[in-house]
Parts: sequence; structure tokens; C-alpha cells
Amino acid sequence: MNSIDKNQKENNHKDVYGLEAGERIKEMADSAKTCFFCTVKGLGESGGIRPMSVLQTEENGTLWFLSAKDSYKNQEIAENGEVKLFFQGSPHSDFLYLSGTATISYDKNKIKEIWTPLAKAWFTQGENDPRITAIKVVPENGFYWDNKHGNLVAGAKMMFGALIGETIDDSIQGKIKS
Repeated sequence: MNSIDKNQKENNHKDVYGLEAGERIKEMADSAKTCFFCTVKGLGESGGIRPMSVLQTEENGTLWFLSAKDSYKNQEIAENGEVKLFFQGSPHSDFLYLSGTATISYDKNKIKEIWTPLAKAWFTQGENDPRITAIKVVPENGFYWDNKHGNLVAGAKMMFGALIGETIDDSIQGKIKS
């Protein structure tokens, strides 16, 4: 543990595995709704890093996105499916990092299932656009930073701690392993 953790009076570390990891991923990804989606070999100017909307998160933590089959992202995933995802659900909590494997799907039923009308901005022919693909990301591991009792309680504890000069923190963090 690092030095700030030594000042904690309560336990603020909890690693999560299996079903609990899937639940934590679902909760945090659904809260954030978007992430930075990073591929290993960046072909475009962004170096393989781009914001993406999470369209579905399964109970086991599997994440689904829509993407164009002619995009750099799809080309990069075809060469190497290793990805990293970075989420921030609010200014003070719901931080999540995941690494996993991405695969490209052309399954029309899945595309229909995760379709959102806002995606028409990128896929002008709608859910039947010939360029549309779904990307499935299966997380393997990661790390999260959150609070235990919500932002209001966490904020009150931080303000009270600052007032009395003690570390009173409502944070929780730990490894995630699917």
C-alpha cells in the first residue's frame, strides 16, 4: 500500500474477481457511459486512442460498441485485439481501467440489439448501414477507484477530515480480474 493508505483508519482496498468483477465493471461502465478506447497499434493521428460510447455491458463485464468496418480501430483490432479502456464516471469517483481482448462482429442481430438512434450520426443508413460492425471487449483484468457510500458521503467525509486535519476517506480501490 502507498503512504496515503497508511493514514486510513478503515480498509479501503478490495480486489474483485469473477462475478463480482463483472458486476463492478457493469456498474461503473454504465455510470460512465463512455471511455477512452485504446488499441495497441495506433494507425491514425490519435495513436490508437479515441473516445467511445459503451452501448451494452453484460453481467459478466463484457462490453459492446459500434464501429465502422473501414475505421482505423477495426484495422488495429484485426491486427491485434489487445485493448485498454479508461472510464471516468464522475469528477470524483467511478474511475475504471480495463485491459482485455476485442473482437469484431458482423452479427446483424447484435448490431440491432445495441443500436441507438444517435449512432445514425456515424452510420447514416441506420442499423443496416453496410459499414457497421459491433466490437466485443472481454475484460481480463484492470483496476478501479471509487467510493463506498456515494459522492455525497465521500464529499462530507473529505470536508470533515480537512476541517479536523485527519484523513477520513470513503474511497475504495482494487484489482479487477474476470
